Amino acid sequence: MAERRAVTRETLRRYRRADRRGKTVILNEFIGTTELSRKYAIQLLSGTLKVRPRPVAAQPRGRPPQYGPTVKRMLVRLWALFGFMCGKRLACAIRINLAVLEKFDELHGLTAATRRRLLTISPATIDRLLTEERGKLRLKGRSHTRPGSLRRALVPLRTFGTEDQKVPGFVEVDLVAHDGGASRGEYLYTLTLTDVASGWTEVRTVRNKAQKWVFPALQQLVEQLPFTLKGLNADNGGEFINHNLYRWCETHQVAFTRSRAYRKNDNPYVEQKNNVVVRTSAGYLRYDTQEQQRLLNQLWATVRLLVNFFYPSTKLIEKVRVGARVHKRYDTPRTPYQRLLDTEATRESAKGKLRAQLSDLNPAALQRTVNALQTQLQRSALRRQPQSDEQRRVQQAAAG
Repeated sequence: MAERRAVTRETLRRYRRADRRGKTVILNEFIGTTELSRKYAIQLLSGTLKVRPRPVAAQPRGRPPQYGPTVKRMLVRLWALFGFMCGKRLACAIRINLAVLEKFDELHGLTAATRRRLLTISPATIDRLLTEERGKLRLKGRSHTRPGSLRRALVPLRTFGTEDQKVPGFVEVDLVAHDGGASRGEYLYTLTLTDVASGWTEVRTVRNKAQKWVFPALQQLVEQLPFTLKGLNADNGGEFINHNLYRWCETHQVAFTRSRAYRKNDNPYVEQKNNVVVRTSAGYLRYDTQEQQRLLNQLWATVRLLVNFFYPSTKLIEKVRVGARVHKRYDTPRTPYQRLLDTEATRESAKGKLRAQLSDLNPAALQRTVNALQTQLQRSALRRQPQSDEQRRVQQAAAG
């Protein structure tokens, strides 16, 4: 373009001094050099070219954005504080717990305008604003279930939706392996127990999946429940389907059932907690030492308070098939603590203990404790991670 402008300036001086025949010769040379159209070249050299004004940029249609970077930063902070939950649950968690966080002075820099936006933001807008952040948190595990010997003889089947379990006390249990993707040697397992009606969840890490460790851990979790255990549903693993647990359930008048093999939807409530509680908090690293077991149990002692008192969850109310589509309807998000208080089956003494326990809890302080324990766990696990062949070659080359 710079050369074309220089040629145009030089040709323009010659063109204006030339006669009619000379202008024709100069015009032909100019067109051959610049490859412009003849009409455009004539207008350019004669000074009759009309320069069109640049179009004004069109104004964006619709309403201006209501949620700026300040609101988004505070939203990401709250999303991390409440365990990276979905928009429907997070909107409810913000409305429930924003005053609690302000009470403990945890939201520095929260203005009145930002507070008003956070209290009125919709779940769809939350999901849209957090799309970029959420895309970084996707991992997958593997199954370690081995069938038990009692499953066909004594323990009856229970599939999802076959029983009306609207009263607290019917729980589902499952194990999560911390093998780090390599199923060799001995590694830790985390036992998860979830109440179907309220979503109340208790978690504990055991040395391995042997009955010797799983059965006492299950008894400890049952003792922590704020309600009486009435039913227990497990998968077909031998750590649950055994004579010890069967006799214990008979003695305590607990309905003991099992799910179908390879059907996770028969045990959906605890399977969800395996992801949103265990995997979100502990990740997919390998844990296999007593020190890591101690850190994990300290972590669960804090996480259970956040999950049961501050993290809302939804429950499926209705599922209707219309043609090829399935329409699902969920209830209003509530915390397990709220669901227990709203249930007449929960004793008043238990409700009083729960209210007293909640009054002393600061969710931000609990989250800081969780973050500190997660850092210790990660450092401990990464120090013991086996090296790959490529890493060994690099270290050998560097050593000499």
